[in-house]
Amino acid sequence: MVIIEEPDRRILVELQKDGRLSNAELSQRVGMSSSPCWRRVRRLEEDEIILGYRASLSPSALGLGLIAFVSVKIGAHSDDEAEAFGRAVQDVPEIVACYSITGAADFLLQIVTADLESYAMLSAKVLRRLPGIKEMNSSLMLNEVKAFKGLPIQAGGVSRSQR
Repeated sequence: MVIIEEPDRRILVELQKDGRLSNAELSQRVGMSSSPCWRRVRRLEEDEIILGYRASLSPSALGLGLIAFVSVKIGAHSDDEAEAFGRAVQDVPEIVACYSITGAADFLLQIVTADLESYAMLSAKVLRRLPGIKEMNSSLMLNEVKAFKGLPIQAGGVSRSQR
């Protein structure tokens, strides 16, 4: 386990807010000089705490107006069947996330499409043909109440929301 010190936490908080910060801006925001800040960022990347940098995109601006969450039960619970399903979802660009879960379903998919008609076509022609599917249940997003903005970075074992 990698030890995340307080300066690392401050760096992670700022980079989650804005991954495009220059090292000079970042070091100023976290209150350290440029070289140590750069070394800490590189170490966080090498330790795979920082996995990458990307832009947050607007689904609606891209014509992706429908977000669906699909719970999937597979027929057999063998490793081979679960792995085959996992490999198959990699090839469906509309599936933007897939999680193996506990409970009534085996997997939870997050899917984006243009509209209900395109989702219905994807469901009939692609999703239902994924390997091992026994049952699917779709839930369509009505409104985004809280969007993912980053992981909670804890300081002293207490997240900012608990203080």
